[in-house]
Amino acid sequence: MSPPLLLIEDTPSLQLVYEAVLRNAGHEVISASTAQEGLARFRRLQPEVVLLDLMLPDRPGQDLLEDLLKLRPATRVIVVTANGSINRAVEAMRAGAYEFLLKPFNEQRFLHAIDTALAETRANRPAGRPVYAAPPPEGFLGRSDKMRAVYDRITSVGRSMATVFITGESGTGKELCAQAVHTASGRAFGPFVPLNCGAIPADLLESEVFGHLKGAFTGALADKPGAAAVADGGTLFLDEICEMDLGLQTKLLRFLQTSTIQPVGAAHPRKVNVRIVCATNRDPLEEVRQGRFREDLYYRLHVVPIHLPPLRERGEDVVEIAETELARLSAEEGRSFTDLSDEVKALFRRLPWPGNVRQLLNVLRNAVVLNDGHQVTLDMLPIELHHAREGLAAAGTPLPPAPLPNQADGFAGKTLAEIERLVIQAAIDRHGGSIPQAARELDVSPSTIYRKRDSWSKTDCAS
Repeated sequence: MSPPLLLIEDTPSLQLVYEAVLRNAGHEVISASTAQEGLARFRRLQPEVVLLDLMLPDRPGQDLLEDLLKLRPATRVIVVTANGSINRAVEAMRAGAYEFLLKPFNEQRFLHAIDTALAETRANRPAGRPVYAAPPPEGFLGRSDKMRAVYDRITSVGRSMATVFITGESGTGKELCAQAVHTASGRAFGPFVPLNCGAIPADLLESEVFGHLKGAFTGALADKPGAAAVADGGTLFLDEICEMDLGLQTKLLRFLQTSTIQPVGAAHPRKVNVRIVCATNRDPLEEVRQGRFREDLYYRLHVVPIHLPPLRERGEDVVEIAETELARLSAEEGRSFTDLSDEVKALFRRLPWPGNVRQLLNVLRNAVVLNDGHQVTLDMLPIELHHAREGLAAAGTPLPPAPLPNQADGFAGKTLAEIERLVIQAAIDRHGGSIPQAARELDVSPSTIYRKRDSWSKTDCAS
């Protein structure tokens, strides 16, 4: 199986024409209308061939071309441009584009360029390398081995009626996983109804799950269908299932055994056709041992388990997620960020991320809202990440090096000794005057900094 082609074209009519021609020729194609959307889909799909219009609404196509080739140099990018923009096409070829097409062009020329590019990429593919791994389910990012196992499990279980039990720390994407299971199932066109068992008072939870009739209790002013009835023909997602009251667990067990519900105040039960997916951030077996979760309900629910790994165990996924979400957040907030500095990437790889993806998104939004520029740097990160960074240093965990000075920082024309002094002083200032902490950041001994400061003092006095 080969990856789909990526088409980045902002004119809807042309996008439809290109898609039709490509699909009629047997190619799978995914489209994007903006540079931001195209970059996000490129990261997710890792396509062998990209068709790129150089005139995009949110960013010059040539800038996007350079970013695509940095991310995946093996990709063949075919640029498309109007007849009056031949100079842009030539510049794109110099920047690494594989081929260019001048509008208008005929169908044969179009398909020949695609077929030639595909033939070349496949001829150069290393022997034994997998041809193509399917992209993650919608909403997911990351290609680590652990997440690929999750994607495979979602695909395989989606086609069944089996109950799915999702576990994972807070912020790992359990509801996203449940939605993906629903989307991969034959119930995808039915309702997906999420219900957080931990966010509803115990005395109201039964009504929320099974519904009630008017007058069934004080405050029941009208009939209310419960989540199980609303999900009829689709999927009911019970989040934080271990928070459910023991009494309601008994009724849930009966519901699973009989597929019937009886709203509060109703005289007779009725059948519903619902698939159950549940999730918890606790250890469900430990909850059973502690008597907080019914053992018979556990075995009824725990048919197909899916465990979502914490972000700290997902390797390079943290950088892929951060870069993709940075583009989205930057567009939302009207900022110009396009990437992360090498120091930020290195720090993100080493942080424990107790809040997982939710925490990462919070950090990125904080940086985007309070700053602007093309690159997120260490000094833009919230203070709690600097504390975490210092904790890693104190524990002996290798840290990313301090940012190197450049001409924009005002170091043009200075000697190496002058730059060294400015870098050391900047590190001391960042740590509130603490020389030991600055030394840890710069990976030198505190005595080295003390010695250099003494030398600078003597030089200053002499001058």
